[in-house]
Amino acid sequence: MFVLPEDLPIELTPFAFLIGSWKGSGVVSYPVGEAVPTEIEFFQELSFAPLPTGKLEYSSVVRDAKGKEVSSERGYWMISRPLNESDAGPGLLPATGESAITVREDLELWRNKAGGFDIEALIIHPGGVAELYFGQIKGARVDIATDAVLRSPNAKEYSSAHRMLGLVDGALLWAWDMAALGSPLKSHASARLERNDA
Repeated sequence: MFVLPEDLPIELTPFAFLIGSWKGSGVVSYPVGEAVPTEIEFFQELSFAPLPTGKLEYSSVVRDAKGKEVSSERGYWMISRPLNESDAGPGLLPATGESAITVREDLELWRNKAGGFDIEALIIHPGGVAELYFGQIKGARVDIATDAVLRSPNAKEYSSAHRMLGLVDGALLWAWDMAALGSPLKSHASARLERNDA
């Protein structure tokens, strides 16, 4: 049973259904060039941890059937709002003001016309790729698409992505479409994860 942390920053309230550790399996199937895509099962451990700064720390590790690590990601998810003196940075500069969202009414000011909240996500891959996503969280569903993809000159070609996550009957379901290796945006992978909190 999931219990909402008592000290959860108010601006992370829309993300509450994601908070914690998740574990499960999925399938990757992405055609490269003219090749027929092959479905490959994978196993994933994923976590969303709240930070006192009002950001959500994201971590994912994917392994093959033999337990060998295939891929990992790290990142930060947050409500999309202009940063102000209550936010640290740039660099190591400390925050100097009162938090921008201190009561539930402050959070409601950021609700969008669709009834959700605009969000941002920064996701880093060890293969030399960094993604900046924008989208929305509405109820127990997240839809985000890349606004920018930064690649090392040594990284494999990867140009855009769309991700969807949703809570269905207590399980976290996700789907990831990507444009990479000369292929346009198309289905890449999906998974079903169960809450794995101790």
